[in-house]
Amino acid sequence: MSHKVKEIEWNRFTRYGRILSSFPVKRLAEKAAGLDRTFDGVKYERSIAELEELEEFQHIQRWFGGESRLQCGLCWGHNVKMNAVEYHRSSEINIGAEDMILMLGDLRDVKDNQYDSKLLELFFVPRETAVELFGTTLHFAPCQTSDAGFSTVIILPDMTNAPLSEKIREEIPLKKGEERLLFGNNKWLIAHPECDDAKNSFAYPGVQGENRTAVWDGIG
Repeated sequence: MSHKVKEIEWNRFTRYGRILSSFPVKRLAEKAAGLDRTFDGVKYERSIAELEELEEFQHIQRWFGGESRLQCGLCWGHNVKMNAVEYHRSSEINIGAEDMILMLGDLRDVKDNQYDSKLLELFFVPRETAVELFGTTLHFAPCQTSDAGFSTVIILPDMTNAPLSEKIREEIPLKKGEERLLFGNNKWLIAHPECDDAKNSFAYPGVQGENRTAVWDGIG
């Protein structure tokens, strides 16, 4: 498996997602880039009114979601590490307000709640480009291509990534199988043992191998 960063036009990307070239996203990306959200680390807001009120998001909600309720949020900060992989029972749209690198894997490679980090593939996504990540695609926070960090619009079904109830959170460490991976609303997560979520919460530390680093030195 290649560890070089590849373009999303590379045929391997079709295993994980597709480019949504028909959707207008320039205003969404520009609005996201203009939000005053600096952070040393990684931060995520699942629903941001300034983004959801834009006509471009309304268009995506109508024609990608089929009028079902979607949320439009932002993931931003500074990151070069894998740290974990997650998946949803749905597709996810990523739109870069800045250039970014996505580390992607295939849910079908998870065995007994374990995942080998060497299977991840890295893809460069230019700013103002929208990509759909399939529901079987393992992913986590985007990685930066410069010291300026990254800023990525995230579109998902409404309430995805919202916190679970305290009762459910208390039950999860006692569960087995996929139920043990539940980490949020419509969110299943496998953490690397070095990840803060594995150290400080109930995240399952099932990622084997190194905590992969995205080093940007151009397309491989």
